[in-house]
Amino acid sequence: MSERALREEIVAVAQAIDRAGYCPSKSGNVSARLGDGLLITPSGLPYAQTTPEDLIHLSLDGRILSGVRKPSSEWPFHTAIYRARPDAQAIVHTHSPRATALSCARRGIPAFHYMIALCGGPDVRCADYATFGTPELAENAVQGLEGRKAVLLANHGVIALGASLAGAHQIVAEVENLAGQYLDLLAAGLDPVILDDGEMQRVAARFAGYGKVG
Repeated sequence: MSERALREEIVAVAQAIDRAGYCPSKSGNVSARLGDGLLITPSGLPYAQTTPEDLIHLSLDGRILSGVRKPSSEWPFHTAIYRARPDAQAIVHTHSPRATALSCARRGIPAFHYMIALCGGPDVRCADYATFGTPELAENAVQGLEGRKAVLLANHGVIALGASLAGAHQIVAEVENLAGQYLDLLAAGLDPVILDDGEMQRVAARFAGYGKVG
């Protein structure tokens, strides 16, 4: 993919999550690897107004390589995840309502539904809290993502990574869906039946065969 096409796809994903209601008050951000660095959405610019030229090219240690705007305040966890996870080619971060509500209770999402396997493991963890934009939050995110493709950030939101922008986008949307279902069960006073690790491994194997995990 050319750099121009990658820039266009980042903007398209950012605008899609915004239209879905996942980015209240200009929250959330999107990035993708570019060479030895990454392209990331700018800070404070409404996604509806964002163009491919507004993206910032960063090195993996956070140096601005090109771009006139300020990068997202969450660039530290983007760079930390790319350094720690060679398999990550794209990252989507949102404050989607249901997943964020669950994160404010500091609860992860257990394997109450087989689609949890889309997120890379038998559950979606909730990472420890740290102030946004800090190295501490970046460290907590990397730890929470170990062996996973999605994590809740306590009192904050969601991070999803993928082998492509489409994959990361799919995962962050599914986390919101699963969080809503899980909260509905809890609100109804029902006890979710949790699938065991063996079943989740079988589901993951089938997903890999169908090419559904991005």
